[in-house]
Amino acid sequence: MADALKYPPFQSCLFFLSHKERKQSWVAHRRKEKWRKAGEPVRFPWSHRIFSLLLLLLLFAGSASSAWDGIIVTQSDYQALQAIRHSFSDSRGVLRSWNDSGLTACSGGWLGIKCAKGQVIAIQLPWRGLGGRISEKVGQLAALRKLSLHDNYIEGVIPMSLGFLPNLRGIHLFNNRLTGQIPASLGKAPSLQTLDLSKNLLVGSLPSSLFNSTKLYRLNLSFNTLSGPIPVSLTHSVSVTFVDLRYNNLSGSIPDTWGGQGGKNPYQLQSLLLDHNLIAGDLPASLSQLQKLQGISLSNNRINGTIPDDIGLLSQIRSLDLSNNDLHGNFPVALCNISSLVSLNLANNRLDSQIPDSVNKLQNLSVLILKGNRFQGYIPSNLGNISGLSHLDLSVNGLNGTIPESLAEIPNLVFLNVSNNDLSGPVPLPLTEKFNTSSFRGNLQLCGYSISVPCPSPPPSETPAPSPKKSRGRKLSTKDIILIVAGALLCLLLLLCCFLLCCLLRKRAAANKKGRAATGAAATRGGEKGGAAMGTEVESGGEAGGKLVHFDGPLVFTADDLLCATAEIMGKSTYGTVYKATLEDGSQVAVKRLREKIAKTQREFETEVNALGKIRHPNLLALRAYYLGPKGEKLLVFDFMPKGSLASFLHARGPDTPIDWATRMNIAMGTARGLLYLHTQENIIHGNLTSGNILLDENNNAKIADFGLSRLMTTAANSNVIATAGALGYRAPELSKLKKASTKTDIYSLGVIILELLTGKSPGEATNGVDLPQWVASIVKEEWTNEVFDLELMRDVSTTGDELLNTLKLALHCVDPSPAARPEIQQVQQQLEEIKPELAAGSGNDGAAAATLAE
Repeated sequence: MADALKYPPFQSCLFFLSHKERKQSWVAHRRKEKWRKAGEPVRFPWSHRIFSLLLLLLLFAGSASSAWDGIIVTQSDYQALQAIRHSFSDSRGVLRSWNDSGLTACSGGWLGIKCAKGQVIAIQLPWRGLGGRISEKVGQLAALRKLSLHDNYIEGVIPMSLGFLPNLRGIHLFNNRLTGQIPASLGKAPSLQTLDLSKNLLVGSLPSSLFNSTKLYRLNLSFNTLSGPIPVSLTHSVSVTFVDLRYNNLSGSIPDTWGGQGGKNPYQLQSLLLDHNLIAGDLPASLSQLQKLQGISLSNNRINGTIPDDIGLLSQIRSLDLSNNDLHGNFPVALCNISSLVSLNLANNRLDSQIPDSVNKLQNLSVLILKGNRFQGYIPSNLGNISGLSHLDLSVNGLNGTIPESLAEIPNLVFLNVSNNDLSGPVPLPLTEKFNTSSFRGNLQLCGYSISVPCPSPPPSETPAPSPKKSRGRKLSTKDIILIVAGALLCLLLLLCCFLLCCLLRKRAAANKKGRAATGAAATRGGEKGGAAMGTEVESGGEAGGKLVHFDGPLVFTADDLLCATAEIMGKSTYGTVYKATLEDGSQVAVKRLREKIAKTQREFETEVNALGKIRHPNLLALRAYYLGPKGEKLLVFDFMPKGSLASFLHARGPDTPIDWATRMNIAMGTARGLLYLHTQENIIHGNLTSGNILLDENNNAKIADFGLSRLMTTAANSNVIATAGALGYRAPELSKLKKASTKTDIYSLGVIILELLTGKSPGEATNGVDLPQWVASIVKEEWTNEVFDLELMRDVSTTGDELLNTLKLALHCVDPSPAARPEIQQVQQQLEEIKPELAAGSGNDGAAAATLAE
């Protein structure tokens, strides 16, 4: 040690030398100092030079090793990635980058892989068209934090090994084709925060271990086929904030063990979605312990009993949906204490008694649906005090009395239905101007909501009755009686002659027209390409061989005129064939001949078609007439739109026919207005909204066609229509299981159409193996948003850029995989008008105007 101190450590490497070498180095150092002062070059001994070089090499090797450790994936992770790759089917070749020895796996060379210190921490490959299975070797990725493979075609079971990864925080495997049961091992993952396995084919019961984690905050297992009871462990979870178990086959009752936390209230749960299951039993009162709960949906189950008063303790609840169950008892007055409530749906239960006056305490209420119950008594007049109320449905109850005038004073009310009650008296005039007759039907003593149901005139004021006077008429003689009888017989004879003459003229006209039809048909077959016959020949009686019913419209024609018109096929669909028919006077109509055996019985058909014929709106294609042939033929006659459909307008035009942004936006807004009228005024769900049945007039205004046709058809025919919509790319994902359209499936279709207008791409043509919404979402996620828009729209992007982006956001909101997350049609229309207010200004108020047109 003394020797070490004797020679100062002017170089750290000297401490590695012997005593003799250190002494020589010190001497050399002193000599070097003398040479430096004398201005001579400094020279180190060769041993020192070689040692310094070796030291530098060691230092460089150490730093290089640490650098490469962050780039080269570990051997264990490399083997796991190769096993994962081989278990996938990759028809699109998206994993072709996974082909080297792992040198670039962690440096961005392998698609979807992220690393830290040479270990894989994330696999993110959504919307890649991957099939096959997930290898159990994924459990070798000890540092894995996130596994995101959603929106692919992956099959097989969920690897059990995922539950043993200590750092795994997120599993996103929704919208695949996974089968089997949910591994109980997932509940052992100590760091798991998000688990989304929705929209798969999973079966079996819900593992109770899932809720043992103290970090799990989001669980989505909706749209599977899970069965069995809801685990009691759910009521013990203090970390979970979002639970979605909708659209499964869960049974049993909801556990009534909330609040068993030693008097504390640590629950973080904000959203509990259990609708569309087989859940029975009472509604547990202990749900009131969930003080942070904002939304609860238990609709479409088998829940019975009464609604407990303790539900009124949910002070932060905003949405409560208990519809389509078997609840009975009174209207829960305790609910009227929840000032935060925005939406309350108690439809289709067995609730009775009166609607309490205290309902007006719900000042933030926007949606109130009480239809399909047994409520009696008057409609509370103070409902009119809820200024934010936009949707009020009290239909199919036993309500009586008059409709309060105060309902007409609610400024935001866009939907009202009080039909099928025992209401009486006149409907307030502002309501008749704003809402269609369907909102008031089924009330036998209600009047004034339609021309056919006028209110009686008020009785005249009472005046003294005139005193009877004695008649001064004379008795008719026999001669008078004979003259009267003879005159009556003469009038009858004249009427008979006129009738016979009319029949003769009619028969001759029919014969002449039949001859002209034969000549016209021969000319059509010879000279018109695509010509076709719409109907079979009628008997010589002309219209007597069938039934033609006209609604209002600019054209008047007979059945013979229609059946003898020259026709050109415009298109075919599941419902039938559409023709452009040219009448003898040159006018044109569109005729849809329905396929045989797909329509309801004639009586049901006529009831529904007569209702459809009364619907009028500027953005809906009007049904002008229909014809029932003697052999069961069914023809629907519409206005002819010379510009055809939006599909052909967008995708069949020439390269020199651009469509500017204002035109596209006008079409989107017109479609939204028409759909708004169907949903809110006619209670009609379109169910088959595509760009093919949005027609354009001469000013490129949109008119929705084929609405309400589902009411004319059998269930099997409507199922085929839904399947066809899926093939074209317009079908909402939930329809693959439910097979029943809703307002939210219409919103999804509208969103696809808006994306079609933005991108210029047809949804029927898959882009990179995925449908249009998925493709757009993937591009946006990669922050390449500008690549989404049609090149024609990018020419003026400096002035329309914000409008394009806002419209894109709205469209993606409409095509959200979750129906509950999609906006209502009122919101869609409002946002479109806010994006392009100059177009909205010219459209006028859609509420009162549309209702007036309908009358």
